[in-house]
Amino acid sequence: MKFSKLSKILTVVLLVSVLAISLIACSTSKDNKDEKQSTDSSISTLMATEPSDADEALKLYNQLMKKENEILSTDKALWEKVFMASNKETPMIEDGTNYGDFLLKTIESAKDQFTDEEYKKLVAGAEQIKEIEGKLTILEQKYPECAKAPGNGDSVPADSNGVVSNSSDATSFPSFDGKDLDGNDVKSSELFANSNVTVVNYWFSTCKPCVGELSELEALNKKLAEKGGQVVGINTFTLDGDKTAISEAKDILSKKGVTYKNIWFDSNSDAGKFTSGIFSYPTTYVVDKNGNIVGEPIVGAITEKNQAKTLEKLIDQALQVK
Repeated sequence: MKFSKLSKILTVVLLVSVLAISLIACSTSKDNKDEKQSTDSSISTLMATEPSDADEALKLYNQLMKKENEILSTDKALWEKVFMASNKETPMIEDGTNYGDFLLKTIESAKDQFTDEEYKKLVAGAEQIKEIEGKLTILEQKYPECAKAPGNGDSVPADSNGVVSNSSDATSFPSFDGKDLDGNDVKSSELFANSNVTVVNYWFSTCKPCVGELSELEALNKKLAEKGGQVVGINTFTLDGDKTAISEAKDILSKKGVTYKNIWFDSNSDAGKFTSGIFSYPTTYVVDKNGNIVGEPIVGAITEKNQAKTLEKLIDQALQVK
């Protein structure tokens, strides 16, 4: 549900040193075990909680989302393998399906890429996510406010005249010196400053819902151009200038009639590290002319009715920035 492509993670001579390291390893193993048991217990408690009103439901919803993020943030290198092994023709999340089921199927299909211990760890995490997703769905159905929470777009304040100004705690889109898919230089400082609003869409070539919304994004780009705005795509497979990925992305974009700029940058750049923390695709950000992110990211295709409304609201906010 939340979340896309993950970040990249990271001699003993004397017997005494070996022994010392062994003791440390045992201690670390015990700490990890205790931490896992604590996490399991915490999730179980949250799963058993039944809110009495909308406020309690929203609080519980956010706590469960945090737990899901924590699961995916642990052992990032392993989870990255899972996402990279996803079926090329299967969307990450389909209506009526559980995100945990997607993860379990993907893990099973890529089983030979993991050790027995890694496989068990991933399956356990996916099972927890499946439980959490089930609870989240129930909360969304009973308390519609929960479903709207991630994309409320209220993080950029407006003055008494309704004009949005820069907030002192505004989040800037991470900087980069990259290139477009034709090899032309693209600097984040210039990219955003030269546009009244920029819609940044994260996608990858084998993500069916990502490719499915490209035509809609092209239409949006033409609409925004009339207001001095733009759409910019970031295909995560093309990071670091992967030539094969760039060729595949350009072919898809051409077939979809996409004319807006698609860019790539180094995975070790600030923007690259930021990208590695995106776990679900497609994900779309709205950035104002000062390079600040407006509201929360839109997770999922913008073709969905509520997502489209949220996007429109965020764009309007960005256009008001001084």
